[in-house]
Amino acid sequence: YPDVLFTGSKTGEDLSRHYASADVVVFPSLTDTFGNVLLEALACGVPVAAYPVMGPLDIIGGTDVGVLDEDLETAALAALAIPGDRCREMALGYTWARSTRQFIDNCMAAIATEGLRGAA
Repeated sequence: YPDVLFTGSKTGEDLSRHYASADVVVFPSLTDTFGNVLLEALACGVPVAAYPVMGPLDIIGGTDVGVLDEDLETAALAALAIPGDRCREMALGYTWARSTRQFIDNCMAAIATEGLRGAA
């Protein structure tokens, strides 16, 4: 890819500036288990193009902040039409409080299920 500029590792505000300067973040992984990169991009107001696999499906699936497709070019071109403010708004819903509540709810559901099995 002679026309691509590989910038190397970025962190902190420098990473945020790189995200924010993008039109779309293309996430080419088929195996990433969650995809923090997706949330980082969305938090910077950048839509995501990715494969429809676990990770991207968990975050982007069923939303209007990215495009999932087996053809990443198709996904990227379609994602260009997504407003950045919509992406940022969605990402702001991923909080530690929400994560904690989900964890506790899952624990309680597991305890309830085990309690029913143990009583049988």
